[in-house]
Amino acid sequence: MRDIVFTRGSGWFPDVVREDGALRLTLGAGADANHDPRTFTFPIAEAHLAVIREGLARHLLLWSAVLPLCDAAGTRGRLDEDAAVALLDPVLLAPPSDVDALFRRIPWERGRLVAHGADIGLLDRGQVVAAMRTATETSDGKRAQEYTVRRHRAERGTVLGPLDTALLRYTNQYLHGATVPRRTPDAVDPALLPEVLRLIATAEQACTGLRIGRDPRRGRHATDKRDWTRMETAAGTAVRRARPELADEAVRTVSFLLCSEAADRARKDPMDDDRGSARGIPLSFTDDKDVEKTWRPGNSRTAAADFWEFVADRAASDNEVFTIEDERRGEGIQLHFYADSAARITTVRKGRGGADPEYRVEYTLVDGLSGYRSLVAAFVRGGCAGLGEHGPWIPDVTEFERARRRRDAERRGR
Repeated sequence: MRDIVFTRGSGWFPDVVREDGALRLTLGAGADANHDPRTFTFPIAEAHLAVIREGLARHLLLWSAVLPLCDAAGTRGRLDEDAAVALLDPVLLAPPSDVDALFRRIPWERGRLVAHGADIGLLDRGQVVAAMRTATETSDGKRAQEYTVRRHRAERGTVLGPLDTALLRYTNQYLHGATVPRRTPDAVDPALLPEVLRLIATAEQACTGLRIGRDPRRGRHATDKRDWTRMETAAGTAVRRARPELADEAVRTVSFLLCSEAADRARKDPMDDDRGSARGIPLSFTDDKDVEKTWRPGNSRTAAADFWEFVADRAASDNEVFTIEDERRGEGIQLHFYADSAARITTVRKGRGGADPEYRVEYTLVDGLSGYRSLVAAFVRGGCAGLGEHGPWIPDVTEFERARRRRDAERRGR
């Protein structure tokens, strides 16, 4: 039989209950393996109940001190009741100076006290009892978030000025740097908003003509990392040049905003914007798993767009070789995404009378996704003859492997 003896507020405040005639403090904290909230209880005495009833401050301090014990219990462990009980007298019954000394020795949940209005300056100076004079029963989660973020930045040695903070608030990155950025001018101090907008415009001007394309090698929704890096560098350099004193985090947030917006636009575009057309003949696409797809003239998409859709659907870490073949002419191009290379394949002699056909295979190095797109577009328009300008094409595989190793070594040395 459990009866609630005392409860405070409408949130998660620890309640005092009477269970089988004994007083216990009960609180919800953490979650179990199914992500449902866990409930912990431990015994208290009448003297402790009296203090909890009388004052919000000591109630909150006890809650803050017990929460780390709940965290230590994890998803299925038991609360260390002895440790919880050992906190009761020092937190609830001791004079303020002793409580302050205790909180310098034990772990405690700062965010809980900040959310309930504790004076942050006094908390940081170790005067926890005095800090609770401004405490309220209502909780302000955003206040606690901002406090935690500031502490983490300070631990990393990051100091934000007013303009840094304004830029991070404008991009909605002040509290959560990992979230997708968006433009939130209403969150910025009106006195700083004009300068924020000027810096955003400076970055946008630096990125004029740059775009972030889709990268079907990494799936339907992926974008080209090289394009992202190029735009990120252009925006960041322009902002840094305009305001050299800005914190790195503030400069990054502007680049992140522009790159994220460009990537979002790219995901809404067709898989390929090739304006050329195939030569009015069917083309077959195959992958390294021997899955085949045929493109035919009259298809609603261009051959290049259809091929890149095929890649986006099929590409994986164990499926990185894709081929386009013109069976009528006996020509093909094979793309090796794992090695940034390609091969053009021409049938020299068809197999007759049981003999195998003879092929000429030539290799070339490819410079990223844009290089692959150029090869595909050229083959679709002109077959192997159209690939000549995209070489050099190396017929000797040993010579090609030497060239590839030299290229890879140069990349590692950058």
